[in-house]
Amino acid sequence: MDGSGLALSRRRITLSTSGVVPEIARVGEEIGCLLAISFHATTDPVRDALVPINRKWNIAALLDACRAYPRLSNAERITFEYVMLKGVNDSDADARRLVRLIAGIPAKINLIPFNPWPGAPYERSDPDRIEAFGRIVNRAGYASPVRTPRGEDIMAACGQLKSASERVRRATAARG
Repeated sequence: MDGSGLALSRRRITLSTSGVVPEIARVGEEIGCLLAISFHATTDPVRDALVPINRKWNIAALLDACRAYPRLSNAERITFEYVMLKGVNDSDADARRLVRLIAGIPAKINLIPFNPWPGAPYERSDPDRIEAFGRIVNRAGYASPVRTPRGEDIMAACGQLKSASERVRRATAARG
């Protein structure tokens, strides 16, 4: 953003976080950039399992920080990232709960089909399930685009690269 650097507009920068609540307000005040939240669940027990930082700052605390985010408006909405996991977080009840949780927050919800890897503990939600979830969210007035998976054929999609590098790291540690 600095004029002697790239001079990007703050509206062209998005900070993505899984929910380091105390830093959200600070980022809003000091940088004023757009905000993306890796949300992925509508209840604390499910989010605790999927996003471990939730054990420290739960959904209520995270959403309070989102509601207080500076410059929040329809022009500067928060993006909630939501990976669709078959039978875990993709029910109609989850969609309705999501809409209730974010009520009053100018937002859009990116629905992200899960990218499986060998031995993954989850499965991707069926396309018709993702579409039904998205319809509920959309009817409530929130944009809910479905991200097009890319790179999964070469295990290079979101989430797959980290799992591959973790397997290599564990194998190397076991040998040494």
